[in-house]
Amino acid sequence: MTAPLNLRADAEGLAAPMPALLAEAEHLANTVLLGEHGRRRAGTGDAFWQYRPAQPTDPARSIDWRRSARSDANFVQDKEWQIAQSILLWVDQSAAMEFQSNENPTKSRRARMLGLAIAILLNRGGERVGLTGLRLPPRRGDGQIMQMAQILCQEANTDYGSPNSQGMLPHSRAVLISDFLGDISAVEDTLLEAAERGVRGALLQVLDPQEEEFPFEGRTVFHSMTGAIEHETLRAGGLKQRYLQRLAERKDRLAQLARTTGWQFQTHHTGQPATTALLWLYRALERR
Repeated sequence: MTAPLNLRADAEGLAAPMPALLAEAEHLANTVLLGEHGRRRAGTGDAFWQYRPAQPTDPARSIDWRRSARSDANFVQDKEWQIAQSILLWVDQSAAMEFQSNENPTKSRRARMLGLAIAILLNRGGERVGLTGLRLPPRRGDGQIMQMAQILCQEANTDYGSPNSQGMLPHSRAVLISDFLGDISAVEDTLLEAAERGVRGALLQVLDPQEEEFPFEGRTVFHSMTGAIEHETLRAGGLKQRYLQRLAERKDRLAQLARTTGWQFQTHHTGQPATTALLWLYRALERR
């Protein structure tokens, strides 16, 4: 049986990264400043959104005569679409995501921050957010964001992560964030299952600049982040071309999967500003 003091120490250690992650994600979301209006769409709700010029197909009863009296044209009221959407996220928490080079953040830190930041933006827009794998069903509210941050601070002991489509509601949206360097069959299965349910979304591949450049020469020992896989070579430079070719093939396969299933795909590396990736994620989710 675990002693209470040890249990508390373990719990405090697990929770320690959460305030920093929340603060970084909040700051990133605030820099985008898309605002609540950014999620609004014309639809069947009751709340007024905007006036627009009347079209020949608009029935006469829809014309706002008071607004039209102030102009030479007729106007109708657009109503805000008020059906909240569900967006599920999967953020790779495997050991491979802990890789970093130079002064860049780990892939894991960047991926978690982006996942939480897009969740904050969506939550502000009135949409339900959650995590795949039935770990956190989609809901609204700051409490949901807190629970998400807590779960995203956990780590897995596997070399590579595998997404799944569990919990994805029909015709909802989803975001998968990973380096996608592991078994691609899991990604294929997830996207095909999601497509069968009418789920659309975004794949964001997060890589370290060294993984894009392969700047290794001479004797080098490569090993996975868990140490389970190791390879030593005396001529690392001779592997560069083959490595870059395989990386390009992986990106092409991910892009093809996205096109086939109606998703969006983008690669982001940790040497780039996080805001560019967050903006891309937001816009990718707007494409329906």
